[in-house]
Amino acid sequence: MTDSKDSIIEVTDLTKYYGDFLAVDHISFEVEKGEVFGFLGPNGAGKTTTIRMLTGLSRPTSGRASILGFDINQHLVEIKHHIGVVPEISNLYDELSALDNLLFMARLYGVPGPQRRKRAEELLKLFGLDERQDSLFRTLSRGMKRALTIAAALIHKPEILFLDEPTVGLDVVAARSLRNLISNLHQQGITIFLTTHYLEEADLLCDRMAILVKGQIIKVDSPQALKALAQEESVIEFSFRKEASAFLDNLAAKLLEARVVAVNHSTVRIYGGEPALIYIQVCKLAEESHLEILAVNTIRPSLEDAFIKITGLSPTVMAMEKGAK
Repeated sequence: MTDSKDSIIEVTDLTKYYGDFLAVDHISFEVEKGEVFGFLGPNGAGKTTTIRMLTGLSRPTSGRASILGFDINQHLVEIKHHIGVVPEISNLYDELSALDNLLFMARLYGVPGPQRRKRAEELLKLFGLDERQDSLFRTLSRGMKRALTIAAALIHKPEILFLDEPTVGLDVVAARSLRNLISNLHQQGITIFLTTHYLEEADLLCDRMAILVKGQIIKVDSPQALKALAQEESVIEFSFRKEASAFLDNLAAKLLEARVVAVNHSTVRIYGGEPALIYIQVCKLAEESHLEILAVNTIRPSLEDAFIKITGLSPTVMAMEKGAK
């Protein structure tokens, strides 16, 4: 737990029910000033619900939270002056240009009239959108729309930025560009509260993160400390020449002292156990199944490994987009 004088967000036993459904289950955490704090978890874990409570879009069932010392239930107006919110679905207007969207948001946030255009143009330049300032929002690419939505949330120079799944739906290039932008904002001293179900994104961006599963916080720590948890056991990866699903199922049943996780249909990672013995057992079983081993590698622990160890969930659960079956 951080010293309260360094904490910009403090949450204690925050809980949210929707009818009989418990969406957020008595969570507690603190966010330090100037850090990127991540909420990492599969879709449906309660990440967006938490942001909605912290930003005043949904009232908690119980528990308490404060932002910059202001209680979220009693001082929401004051809080809104200090935060910027980027929802997963953009709140900007298709029929307005990039510049006019920013000018409208500046007026909405109470930016003084003489400063609005200057601030909007500064942000357009910072986000690489100055040449598209007269383009209607609906004509922009997904990446540009996302960048402009973040720019709009920064129009009033907030101290804290809430980002809900910022790179969902973006292609690889646009997602990388947006992550670089988030890193630049971090370097400017803005505190960033980020939700994501992308393990790589959390690893790249976050100073600390909370792992959230089924509305509960399982662990809070830095990516480095979380990965260190997985270093207590060996991780060996075997790749086979052909599809080996049936063999991998058999392997899991045989190696009782270790955990077997399929990476894909022809690759498996084995967590724990005695490495030399694991190697001998897998080679023997592969030979009996007439299955050729292409490669064997010792894997350095990743955030994915830590996630598997902490939650017991497969990384495929994290990869599922909203609405996927």
